[in-house]
Order: sequence, then C-alpha cells, then structure tokens
Amino acid sequence: MNRRQHVLVDLFENRIALGLIVVLGVPAVLVGYVVLVEAVISRLPRRVSNGVRPWLWLAPALIFLGVFLVYPTLATIWRSFFNRRGDEFAGLENYQWFFTRNDTLMALRNNVLWAVLLPLLVVGLGLLIAVLVDRVKYEVVVKSVVFLPMAISFVAAGVIWRLMYDLNPETGTLNALLATVGGPQVGWLSTSPWNNLMLIIVGVWMFTGLAMVILSAGLKGISPELLEAARIDGANEREVFRHIILPLLSPTIAVVATTVIIFALKTFDIVYVMTNGNFDTDVIANTMYKELFANGQQGRAATVAVVLLLATVPVMVLNVKRFKQQEEVR
Repeated sequence: MNRRQHVLVDLFENRIALGLIVVLGVPAVLVGYVVLVEAVISRLPRRVSNGVRPWLWLAPALIFLGVFLVYPTLATIWRSFFNRRGDEFAGLENYQWFFTRNDTLMALRNNVLWAVLLPLLVVGLGLLIAVLVDRVKYEVVVKSVVFLPMAISFVAAGVIWRLMYDLNPETGTLNALLATVGGPQVGWLSTSPWNNLMLIIVGVWMFTGLAMVILSAGLKGISPELLEAARIDGANEREVFRHIILPLLSPTIAVVATTVIIFALKTFDIVYVMTNGNFDTDVIANTMYKELFANGQQGRAATVAVVLLLATVPVMVLNVKRFKQQEEVR
C-alpha cells in the first residue's frame, strides 16, 4: 500500500472515529449533564430548585446559541470596523465603500428585486396550484411533479438552468425552441435587466413546490362545511376564495412568504453557478464571497455580511409581531 492509500485510509478512519464521537458521545454527554443537574437540584431547597431548574436545562442550548450564533455575529460586526488586515481601526470606511460604489449598490438593488418578485411568484403559483388540484384524482401526481425540484440542490438547479439558457441552440432548450419558429437567439443570462428575472425563475422553480405543499395543507384544514355554507348562501367560487379561503390562509401565506423572502435576501448558489455576478446580476451574498475569498478584504466582507444581517432584521421583527398577534387572538 503506497503513501497516498495510507493517507486515505487514515482519513477514512478519522472520519469514522469523529462520526462515532458525534453519534455516541454527544448524547452521552447530554444524558450525563441531565443526571448531574437533577442530582444537584435534588439537594437544594424546593424554592431555589424551582427557580434554578429551567435555567440549568436551558444552559446547553444557550451555550450553543452563544458560541455559534451570538459570538460570530458580534465578531463580524466588530470586524467590519477594521481594515483589510484587521490590525487597524477603520471606523465607517468599509460602510462608506459599500454605499458609494455602483457594483455594491447594484447588488443591493438585485437583492431587493429578488425579495419582491420571488415571494410574489412563489406564493402566487403555489396557491394557484394548491387550489386548482385540491380534491381531484390526480392531485398526488401533480404535487409530486411540482415538488420534485426541491429534491435537488441549488447548485444542481443552477447547472440545469444554465444549460437551458445557453446561447447555443444545440444546448440551450429555450433558444432551441426559438430556433424552431425562426426566432432570434437570446442571451438569457447576459441581457440586463432581464437576466435577473431569468435567475429568479430558477428560484421560483425550486420553491413553488414547497409553497404548494404548505398552502395545500392549510387549505385542507379549512372546514368543508364552512365553504359549503357560503355556496348555499349564494356566493360563487371567486367570492368563496376571496372572502373565506384567502383570509383563513393568510397566516400560512405569511409563513411561506417570510421563508422565501429570507432565502431571497441571502441567495447565493444560483447566482454564483449561473453568472458569478456578471452582467449586472450580482447579489449581496456573492459580493461578500468575492470580497473575502477573491480580494482578501476581510473588513469589507464583514461589512457586506452586516448589511445582509440588517436587511433580514425587519423581516424577522414583522414575523415576531405577527406571531404575537396570533397568540393574542388565541
């Protein structure tokens, strides 16, 4: 066995050992922690134990959140105020760079475009399909076909659609269809601003199935007796949908829309694989990747990450308020 084979064998064995540690060690540590906590709490006065027990049970989760979420977030914000090497305080210089350059503002504009169009198209198509195929014999088949893109990765979806958009009609499906009717060949990924819409369509193709499944579940949760009573009272199908189905589905629609908006704000894979941000298609996440790994600008990359974080905060705040309103209604 040569040296390379020995290295591969050692790597494989190390991965097996690491896998066993994760699968067996982590549960064992958690069980030991629970046993130890209960043993300590049982010796405390009841008044003290009742106040301490919830915090001790939450401690592992809080530690994980602090190490893997809070600390990286604060470190990224702090890093955004330093220069490229991280050894000199730069103040707001990186933020000035971001908000005064055409390419970064274009990436921000494209993210806004994604955040507006992607939820509208995904929720609209998902709701339309869920309503149309509800209670028909081929419902399962249609849902399976529409949901199928969710089974592949975003990178694979980007490769598939990049081939479909190819300028060569022998490779590109869309240009091949245009060639059959004598139409001109179109550079789907190089013609701005339509190329952004072409990229968004890939996201719509991926997420419509998820939206359809969730909205269909919400639709089936609506009482059939309620819908039938409305029809008996003289309401047509459009009125039933507008005044009964849509209001009752609004919480579910909000959940789906929030999920899609967050994905739209941090979209990366599709843009990176299909255009790498060329032809005015760049987005914030791809800008951050290029600044960090291509340009070695850690401070600027951290700044872009902070801008992306700030863009997601309003969405999360609105979502939390909506959940609180629902809880008050209940």
